[in-house]
Amino acid sequence: MGLRPLLFLRVKENARKDKNLATASELQALIEARLAALEPEVEVLLVELAGVKGSSAVRVFLDRPGGVDHELCVRATGQLRDLLHDHAVEVSSPGPSRPLTKPDHYRRFLGRRVRVRTWDPIEGRSEFKGELIDADDRGVALAAEWGTLTIPYAQIRRSNLVPQPAPIPSTRQR
Repeated sequence: MGLRPLLFLRVKENARKDKNLATASELQALIEARLAALEPEVEVLLVELAGVKGSSAVRVFLDRPGGVDHELCVRATGQLRDLLHDHAVEVSSPGPSRPLTKPDHYRRFLGRRVRVRTWDPIEGRSEFKGELIDADDRGVALAAEWGTLTIPYAQIRRSNLVPQPAPIPSTRQR
């Protein structure tokens, strides 16, 4: 049984202006459903809308056990092309700045440094970098030199891992 092409040809980051306009979260749900049917091991980490007036792109960040390779990105792009024919489609692995979008993502990376940007300021700030010390069903807790803070998921606009520097090789002679 083949999947029917979607009627959503245009997307917008937040608000829906008409019935043919999909939000990023609706588009993510549609892409997750499509890829789950065709690539069951693949997890859609994030769908983001990018581009400038007159040129739009949909970026899809994927992960799967064993990692993401070029062949998977090519297959996923082909499987999504008919859904998004009015947009450029970019499919990639999460990379070292892996996006965190679901409670399970945060739980998996407890103890790591993260960057969290919020929709509205919390204690006068909208961006926080710190160690991820807790994640439950309500939100995440970060600790840094500025203290400890809990951020509800509803306030998180975007979040990702902060890449860790590569270890410096030892230069000691033996």
